[in-house]
Amino acid sequence: MTESISAAAPRPLAWSRESLLADYALGWRSRHASLIGRREVLTGKAKFGIFGDGKELPQLAMARAFRDGDLRSGYYRDQTFMLAIGAVTVEQLFAQLYADADPERDPSSSGRQMNAHFATRMRTPRGEWLDLTQ
Repeated sequence: MTESISAAAPRPLAWSRESLLADYALGWRSRHASLIGRREVLTGKAKFGIFGDGKELPQLAMARAFRDGDLRSGYYRDQTFMLAIGAVTVEQLFAQLYADADPERDPSSSGRQMNAHFATRMRTPRGEWLDLTQ
């Protein structure tokens, strides 16, 4: 018995001058956040750091292809990707770097795990399941 698997047609990529400049700006911000973070570690202001510099372009491309319902199996250098999909801000990256215990400033782990190891909360503070496909 032969079954066919059908998938939704991929959305056409909308390349425009503005979208390319926005991607460039995001990649630039991510690269410079890595450089500043590394300097913070090397000068002793932060204890340990893993950064995503050098991986900006493929992560920007992956973020463009990512859709609602897609799940990611993270890589510890997913910094640019996480910035591109809006899952983290530069401020939150540095909150991770300094192990900030405030969940508002470090929503991934509240300072409990190494930086650049992004996590997704699966439940609300009241214990209700979140819809992770959105």
